[in-house]
Amino acid sequence: MKFDLIFFDLDGTLVETAPEICDAVNDTLTEADLSSVSLDDVRLWIGHGTQFLLQQALAKIWSIDLVSVLQQTQWPALSNAFNGYYKARCGTRSHLYPHVKSTLESLRKQGTKLVVITNKEAAFTEVVLRVHDLTQYFDKIISGDTLSTKKPDPAAIHYCLGTWQIEPSRALFVGDSSIDAQTAQRAGVSVWLLPYGYNMGEPIESSLPDCVINDFSDLLAEH
Repeated sequence: MKFDLIFFDLDGTLVETAPEICDAVNDTLTEADLSSVSLDDVRLWIGHGTQFLLQQALAKIWSIDLVSVLQQTQWPALSNAFNGYYKARCGTRSHLYPHVKSTLESLRKQGTKLVVITNKEAAFTEVVLRVHDLTQYFDKIISGDTLSTKKPDPAAIHYCLGTWQIEPSRALFVGDSSIDAQTAQRAGVSVWLLPYGYNMGEPIESSLPDCVINDFSDLLAEH
């Protein structure tokens, strides 16, 4: 086998989650008598974790910068409200991308170690993985609040490589964004990107991955 360890992003790589995240954002905004945001907006904002996404939504609505959002008196209440709404929405309008489960199952049977590294907070990561029956396939799940840093910091990759004593040349990161590409490149591991996820409106090729795969099952053909 080419790789002993494969890391996976979650949103936009394993699961299409934008619709339910958008629902939770708009639930929060409606409660606060604020205007709603579009699904297209949310797709552009996914990548740095849900709290940062909410910041981006409020920055657009209030026409202020991201730092100023955190200084608004409404921010703590809106943040807490969003957490409740999103936990309730997790798994309601998301779905697996084609061939995700069968591919993960095949990789596990081959003895490949599999890890999720996401910037989504653990409380939501666990729900999404459980709802879509994916938890069983992963040896480790590292969320945005598991370690002291998150992607594109490569700490999670270094942690796993050290835990299993695996050389970077034997590891692969599979994702959908420049954040994933930067994380892998900083850790010295290969990165393959999928073009159908969330890359903040930029073409995935601009992230300079080692490979672009058009279908999740291509992992088996290449592995």
